[in-house]
Amino acid sequence: MKPVITNITDFSIRFAEKKDASLIVKYIRDLATYENELEDVYVTTETLEKYMFDNNGAEALIGMYNGNPVGFALFHYSFSTFLGRPGIALVDLYIEPDFRGNGFGKAMLSYLAQLTVKRDCGRLEWWCHDWNKPAIERYLNWGANPEKNIRVYRLTNQVLFDFAKEYKSEK
Repeated sequence: MKPVITNITDFSIRFAEKKDASLIVKYIRDLATYENELEDVYVTTETLEKYMFDNNGAEALIGMYNGNPVGFALFHYSFSTFLGRPGIALVDLYIEPDFRGNGFGKAMLSYLAQLTVKRDCGRLEWWCHDWNKPAIERYLNWGANPEKNIRVYRLTNQVLFDFAKEYKSEK
């Protein structure tokens, strides 16, 4: 049964730690199942620990509701030759099905936009399947622009700054 969310202030975001590797693998597999791509997933807890945490290959945020994990966002640095600056590439954003529709995904993306600004990166970008029309509609409503022929969504310039303000942390 889907929980009733009465207050998004019960939602918080923290950085993932090495001990979260098995949870992240679970979320990757859950997302791949949703996208009908589970057969393409080869990640293990061990490989994620090695390449993500030990070698600093990527970072992740864990979305928490009432102290329990409900989703994640995995990202890494990219580099824009056009801007001559780094950017942040969001690889996966996943909220557990029972917790969707409560603004948690938007909060995580906005938090990532804040991080992009704080780290002096020039853009935040991600990819989305063409068939995922609800997600595409949300991204467009938030001000992201699809890139011609590659379907990459970005928050840059004033839109990035404005969207970064959407997540209100307690601190």
